[in-house]
Amino acid sequence: MATSSFHSAAQQEETALGATAAPVSKMLARVQTAVAAAKSSAGETDREGRFPREAFDALRAERLLGFLLPKEWGGEGASIADAAEICYALGRVCSSSAMIYAMHQASIACLIRHPNKDKNFEQYMRRIADEQVLVASSTTEGQSGANVRSSTSPIVWNDDHVSLSREATVISYGRDAGAIVSTARKSSESLPTDQVLILIFKDQYQLKHTGHWDALGMRGTCSEGFHLEASGHREQVLSEPYERIHRQTMVPVTHLLWGACWAGVAAGAVERAQGFVRKVSRAAKGNLPPGAPFATQARLSLMTLMNLLSSALADFATRANDPDALDDIGFQTSLNLLKVGASELAISTVMQAFQACGIAGYRNDSEFSIGRSLRDILSSSIMINNNRILSNVATAALVGGVPEQFGRS
Repeated sequence: MATSSFHSAAQQEETALGATAAPVSKMLARVQTAVAAAKSSAGETDREGRFPREAFDALRAERLLGFLLPKEWGGEGASIADAAEICYALGRVCSSSAMIYAMHQASIACLIRHPNKDKNFEQYMRRIADEQVLVASSTTEGQSGANVRSSTSPIVWNDDHVSLSREATVISYGRDAGAIVSTARKSSESLPTDQVLILIFKDQYQLKHTGHWDALGMRGTCSEGFHLEASGHREQVLSEPYERIHRQTMVPVTHLLWGACWAGVAAGAVERAQGFVRKVSRAAKGNLPPGAPFATQARLSLMTLMNLLSSALADFATRANDPDALDDIGFQTSLNLLKVGASELAISTVMQAFQACGIAGYRNDSEFSIGRSLRDILSSSIMINNNRILSNVATAALVGGVPEQFGRS
């Protein structure tokens, strides 16, 4: 795995349960095994629009699916910055593998940071660690689309048992997941915004396919629609309101890990652009190709993106155990704007790499092709549309003002 600026944040961070972050160096061999598997099947995953099973077989074999879980639950107590490193490494070779891994770890983070106190809940966490369960999420429903803070379908309570029937607009990699965390109305009497999060395992739910996934990029995420029918036990419904989980964990962790994925995609494109410039320069006895300045711009843009993400990871690390700090409106705004900034920087970086390679980047049969990277990175601005985010944070951004001095937020 290539060295990145995420490492410093990983060294600083402790998980919400106090476990020291695992040194990145100890993950290298395990991550490289998974990266090699992802790389070998990335083209096929994209062409066929299928789940990247080779990558996740390797991630499971290396026990990297449950490594965020605390040691007392069978995990390794790793940090969000560690997860970002893996997302970045996977993103360099297979965008779909990276994005699935990011979504899985964001779901795991919600379970770790907002656990039920019931002893049975610990058994569910141990099951995830023991079986290296891949966890998907279902947060969009019916006509509400991307409004994840509104649910139509309620939890039905029946003594110690619960059930849920839901029209899930999207459940990425739903067919291949071993568990799902889903939002729902707390009860049939609750408002749509009075939501909870429920953890259900594959032997507790049925999925009826309702929507296909034939997209321009990120084809291996298999973000299809399903009708979800589930039943479980009372303790599988997290006791904390989803509103709090959403603010303190789901949004921050998702945006950080998504950003790491996009940085990885951009880094892979920059690497190919630099390789192209070197090859042409050698063949031309030191004369640089016309696109060489674009390769330099792409590297500068990538460095800016990496520094942005590293700073955001460090900021989250300092706030991770302080609910008030996580709820701070300035922090919430910065994490939403991080998503916008990271996606725009990643797109511009890949475009610059594309310009550096010229026709070699345009061709699908070239060793310097940027086609898949470009198709995949274009998804970044519409995964929760940037315009929606900017509209939602407009008031907070105006209230927050701008820094009066350089280096102060």
